[in-house]
Parts: sequence; C-alpha cells; structure tokens
Amino acid sequence: MPGRRAHVAASLAQSELAAALAELRAALELPAEFPADADAEASAMLAPTPPPEVDLREIEFLTIDPPGSTDLDQALHLTRRSGGFLVHYAIADVPGWVRPDGAVDREARRRGQTLYAADGRVPLHPLVLSEDRASLLPGADRSAFVWSFDLDETGTVTGTRLVRAAVRSREQLSYGEAQARIDAGDGDSSLALLREVGVLRIELERARGGASLNAPDEEIVRTPDGGYALERRHPLPVEQWNAQLSLMTGMAAAELMIAGRIGILRTMPKPSAERIDAFRTQTRALGRPWPDTLSYGEYLRGLDRDDPASLAVMQVASGLFRGAGYVALDGTVPPDPMQSALAAPYAHVTAPLRRLVDRWGLAVCEAICAGREVPAWARSSLAELPSLMGASSQRASQLDAASVARVEAAVLHGHVGERFTATVLEVRGDSAVIQLVEPAVSATCPAPHGIRAGTELEVVLEAADIRAGTVTFRAATAA
Repeated sequence: MPGRRAHVAASLAQSELAAALAELRAALELPAEFPADADAEASAMLAPTPPPEVDLREIEFLTIDPPGSTDLDQALHLTRRSGGFLVHYAIADVPGWVRPDGAVDREARRRGQTLYAADGRVPLHPLVLSEDRASLLPGADRSAFVWSFDLDETGTVTGTRLVRAAVRSREQLSYGEAQARIDAGDGDSSLALLREVGVLRIELERARGGASLNAPDEEIVRTPDGGYALERRHPLPVEQWNAQLSLMTGMAAAELMIAGRIGILRTMPKPSAERIDAFRTQTRALGRPWPDTLSYGEYLRGLDRDDPASLAVMQVASGLFRGAGYVALDGTVPPDPMQSALAAPYAHVTAPLRRLVDRWGLAVCEAICAGREVPAWARSSLAELPSLMGASSQRASQLDAASVARVEAAVLHGHVGERFTATVLEVRGDSAVIQLVEPAVSATCPAPHGIRAGTELEVVLEAADIRAGTVTFRAATAA
C-alpha cells in the first residue's frame, strides 16, 4: 500500500535538522570512518578463504531488497517438485572474507551491526566487502552459504542441507518490482512460488502460535532535494513472504545448533500470565476484544491496520513480548531456547553483511552439516557475542528513536499553533500517547479527563524543538 509522506519543508528547518543529526552522531559516538588497517585489510582481500568447494552457479538465484540496496545478504530460488517444493536460499559468505582476529574482525566486533542513521548508514564492514566483493550482486560470481530445504505440500521442512558454494544471482528486484511481477502472474517461477510458499509458511506460523505485528512502518526517507521526510507505509505482501524464508532458515539453524549443542540462539521469554490477562483487558477496553477461541497471532492478523482502535491495540501488543536477547551454547542447551513471538527456537544467520552474530551462526551450522569441528575462532568467542550484540542493539534503538524524534520535530516546524487530528494509542496516567493522522508523527500530550485509547482527539501543536527532538501538544479542548 502506498505510504503517506510528510516533508521537512523550510530550508531553515532542513539546515537545523542536519545540525541536529550530526550532533546525534557525536553524542552516540558513531564511527565516521573505518580504521586505516581495516580498510587496507579489506582492500587486500581479493577472494574468499578458502574458496568454495561446490559450484551451484547453474541455479538462477535472484534477490529482493529495498530499492537501491547494494549490501545484498540473501538470494533465493524456488522450484516445485512432486509432493512439495525445493527452496535454495543463498547467504553471503562473510566468514570467507573476514580474517578471524584481523583488523576487519576487530572493528566489526566493536560495531556489532550496520546502523541506519537518518543522514546515512554506519556499515558493519568496509564497503569494498559489504557492497561489492561479498555482496550477492546480480551477474557476479560469489561465494555463499547455500541452504537447501525440502518442503512438503504444506510448506513444512522435511530436509535441510547447507554447503558453502559458488553462486551467481541473475536479477536484483526491489520489493515493489517483485510485487508487480507476482501480481501480473509469473507462471511457476521463483516469484510465483515465493507467494505460494510464503502463504503456507504464514499458515504454519499461525498453527504453532507464532505472531507478527506487521504494523505500518514509520520510516525516514531522503527526498530528491537532499532533505528528509517521514513515511508511514504498510509492508507489501511480498515482504512478508520473503521474510518467511528468512524465518524458516533461522529456525532450521536453531534446530541444528540445539542438536549439535553449540551455537548462539536468539531468544525471547513468554509473556507472563498476568501480562497476557492485562492485554486481554486492554483489548476489551479498546472495543476490539481478543476472543478466547483465537490464538494471539490469529487475533493480531485479523486486525484492520487502518482502524484507529486497532492501531491502539498494536501499540499495546508491541510491549507484550520483551526481553529478546542472545544465548550462547557450547555443550548444554538452555532450559528455554524459544523465541516466544515466533513460537519456535530461532537463530540469526541470514544477514551477515549487516549483523555480526550471523557470521558465527553460519560457520557453526556449516560445520555441523559437514560433520566437522566448529572453527576454533567461532567456538572460542561464542560467549562474547551476547554482550557485543546487546550493546549494539541498544545503540541502534537509541539512534532510531532519536533520529525519528528529530525528523518529526522538523516536519512540524512552522506549524506551531495549528490543529491536528490524532488517534490515542495509549493512556499512561496523566499522559496520552497519540498518533497524528497526518503527518505520521507519534507524540505525547496531557490526557483529557476520561479520554480512552482508540479514540480520536483534536490536538494543538505548542512547540517543536528540532535540536532536542521534542514536540509539545495539548488537547484542543484544553484551556
């Protein structure tokens, strides 16, 4: 669905926003450049080590990513066969390009993940690797970890294999391009089967009790004039189908790690019974009760994403599952290895160009599948990963929230005193969390007496401070 976009209009606001975003980078100590030794080491790497032993270049892989992406982690190929499907899923061979304990490795451990600032990315690896030599760019021979999945007619995985192989992607598509091709009818191609398999995997997720919010995304985008805008958009169906391949791979990786008793899992505890009961009470108060006959995931999937009360439900639901983290295992399996929102064990292995932990997951899983010992560099450093990823995730969350707040303030700059229609997402004591209908801005304001979540409220903008990233509203009926 097309997104709604709100622009930062005035040149004065644009320049003040640029200064505020630069100050944010400094405050969070985001690295500006790679150390010279890391850049030199990356430039000197001309081929992965060791070279891949298997040649799978005859498979016609393609990639599906946001427009303009050059750090391509994943490529897919699907075929139909008797009784089900065969899915090949190629993941960039970052372990082959990063020397353990080398300069690139040390800097990647310090960064943890690619950070997405409003004024540009802070990449995990030098661009010569992440956007060129290791990226699964179309028409280029690349080394990759190729997962092969046998699926039955229900989409259930019946067999898993993983090899390190030479591949060649044939085509790079944006989500919009892929969706258009699928909607136009693409025969029995990988794209057509992606929809079929994606729908089957979503049904399996529903059956096991997993859930995805799939709430509208609030994104900062660059405008043609070099400025910034906020866009609220609904994910395209192809994004959900594509994500199901990644989730399937992460769950298969977790199964391998648990069976081998070594690796690193992405875990999330189940919500307590008290929190579940509180959520049920809130859904009733919002006029969108969660029936006892529906699972959590089924209930969320049935919500109308454009309904104000449903937006309020999703706001509350976003806080239901908390405590996501990483657990390293070497010899023993944790008592609760589940990622409860997915209702399955899970591991990160599909984004090694942009996330540190995936490099370890791929190395571990490939060794298990090949019947070899896990590489010493990976095994000896597993225990460090939870803290490295935790610190990186915290910084990423701070950057995202602070960036959005500053762009929101810039979007509203010059509109002080104007009235806006908002949806009340949540009431917290004397404050209300509100979502403006237009532009796509979230904020808080003093809660009028008796106001309830899920209702509309007319508000007046009293201030918009770009440098601080704050906006101040009051209810239009308040004195």
